[in-house]
Amino acid sequence: VQLQAFGGGLVQAGGSLRLSCAASGRTFSSSGMGWFRQAPGKEREFVAAISRSGRSTYYVDSMKGRFTISRDDAKNTVYLQMNSLKPEDTAVYYCAAMDSGSYYSTQSYDLWGQGTLVTVSS
Repeated sequence: VQLQAFGGGLVQAGGSLRLSCAASGRTFSSSGMGWFRQAPGKEREFVAAISRSGRSTYYVDSMKGRFTISRDDAKNTVYLQMNSLKPEDTAVYYCAAMDSGSYYSTQSYDLWGQGTLVTVSS
């Protein structure tokens, strides 16, 4: 059972990236999925989440309108489309899976991917 995140990289401010998180060995469609990020010297913070059905999405206010989370259950994959990137978005981005609890809390998630680094240059 694992999650694998990829798609990070170096991008200039104002640019875009799409992160992907592929799940294996788990009934993907039964899990809520979230993205978190952790910048150097900072705590891990919530970015976005999507419900099992995909009908509900959740974002940090500062990322609304710039980031979009989506899922493709046929591919067991969740995506994070990031537009208008800023240097302060630089961080390691993690995907995670949950069965119940608050989408906004790291404690609700019981399975984590290894993280993918996003670097936004000014």
